Amino acid sequence: MNDTDDQVFVEDQSPATELPVIRLKKHEDRRVSAGHLWVFSNEIDTGASPITAFERGDLVQVRSDRDRFLGYGYINPNSLICVRILGRDRKFAPGPSLIVHRLRIALALRERFFEGPYYRLVHGESDGLPGLIVDRFGDVLVVQIGTAGMEVMKGAIVDALVKVIKPGVVVFKNNSGARDLEQLEKYVEAAVGELPSHVQVIERGAVFTAPLEEGQKTGWFYDQSGNRRQFLPLIKGSKRVLDVFSYVGAWAVPAGLDGAEVTCVDSSQSALEAASANGVANGVPLTVLRGDAFEVMESLVAAGEKYDCVIVDPPAFIKRRKDVPRGEAAYKRVNQLAMQLLPRDGLLVSCSCSYHLPPETLQDAIQRSARHLGRFAQILSTGGQSPDHPIHPAIPETRYLKAFLSRVTYD
Repeated sequence: MNDTDDQVFVEDQSPATELPVIRLKKHEDRRVSAGHLWVFSNEIDTGASPITAFERGDLVQVRSDRDRFLGYGYINPNSLICVRILGRDRKFAPGPSLIVHRLRIALALRERFFEGPYYRLVHGESDGLPGLIVDRFGDVLVVQIGTAGMEVMKGAIVDALVKVIKPGVVVFKNNSGARDLEQLEKYVEAAVGELPSHVQVIERGAVFTAPLEEGQKTGWFYDQSGNRRQFLPLIKGSKRVLDVFSYVGAWAVPAGLDGAEVTCVDSSQSALEAASANGVANGVPLTVLRGDAFEVMESLVAAGEKYDCVIVDPPAFIKRRKDVPRGEAAYKRVNQLAMQLLPRDGLLVSCSCSYHLPPETLQDAIQRSARHLGRFAQILSTGGQSPDHPIHPAIPETRYLKAFLSRVTYD
């Protein structure tokens, strides 16, 4: 970093060394020293640094039991993840300029891989801004804050986004369940411009419209864009495609543009209406079936329907560790139903966004489903989250998406 870059961190505040200290217990500095950004409440020496004396979002410096500086972060005394590290240079405490700097670095990564302004701009810890998600839809930025520390920095976040991106609209879609863990209220509001009802996405030559306030997450699933780019050319040639958990048709519309007759399955009427509209906008007629995915698939099996390719991209069946047994059973069942809808030689795209489901366990679910049906599965391609969702090597939780493209035949 050159001298000019150094100046970006200089803040109008008390000297960094005057920030209050959070001291860790003996031997509890190893994980943070290795690069992790989280400090758990049970790792803190509360005798030396009582956390109840802090307000949510206060800036602190983290030190080992031997007084070694570990980093600056923000604290939430009411959360299991008590401190999240924002920076490790002891000369520069976190502030507005740090957010600008992080945004510029994040933008440079996205501009390297994406031709147009449609991507996840900030992916929390992986971009050095824990608790912050920003998705870009052209001139519209949709922001999700999941921590009290980032909520305190809300004004600085808006200023930084305006400075770096110059968007026409900045929306805070702060209505996720993650905010409950930080005891934060939920709301959706426009900080810049007017709150739009929909956002527009351009992907693989197709134009999509997705609901914003009523839509899932920020309105779109950019994490699957890499898998769609990788898998869709490989399933080209499929005459009939079934897209289960289709949402607004991100998989379905490109498959239709490649010549397939596509059927979408989702439990959300508004999602299916959006999928149909996206199909019409791109000249692709879609058939939509509303209902519980498992029930709809069972009815299609009973009716003897067959599809050359079945895509299953479900929501997380495993949200907490205690959900693992039930979730693993659900992944096996959905893959088994999908295989029953394939002809003698068909293609299966099977995905999971459950962090607690390792890739090898999803692979095992595919294999066990195939053997249960007397089928033979060949994995042709594997995928993960797209490059706008980078993985932090020290934080396993940032690696969550996995996908397999399999050929399923008879033994």
